Amino acid sequence: MAGPRLATLALAVLLAAAMAAPPVAVRAAMSCSTVYNTLMPCLPYVQMGGAMPPQPCCGGIRSLLAQANNTPDRRTICGCLKNVANGASGGPYVTRAAGLPSKCGVSLPYKISTDVNCNTIN
Repeated sequence: MAGPRLATLALAVLLAAAMAAPPVAVRAAMSCSTVYNTLMPCLPYVQMGGAMPPQPCCGGIRSLLAQANNTPDRRTICGCLKNVANGASGGPYVTRAAGLPSKCGVSLPYKISTDVNCNTIN
């Protein structure tokens, strides 16, 4: 289904955009499976909306941000989220996913979108 994949991708793009940059020589330890599993609690909110995302969703976003302590991991998260967003077939999913950081009280240095350039993330 495009809905769940879109929601997951949108969340991944959101998290990827929030990462800061450490040394470039570090290899990515993060995988898309980790990103998707960590953000799975956000899926109902991205699909159906609501006043606030569930706490496990916001906790997952914070957890990914904390784990992404190097450029390769931040770029990996970005790519995973971008893939999900690009797989979504329109609708409000990307918009809801893009709003997750502010709803969860997380500040991101870039806008979450399907055309984010993950290679520019440090």
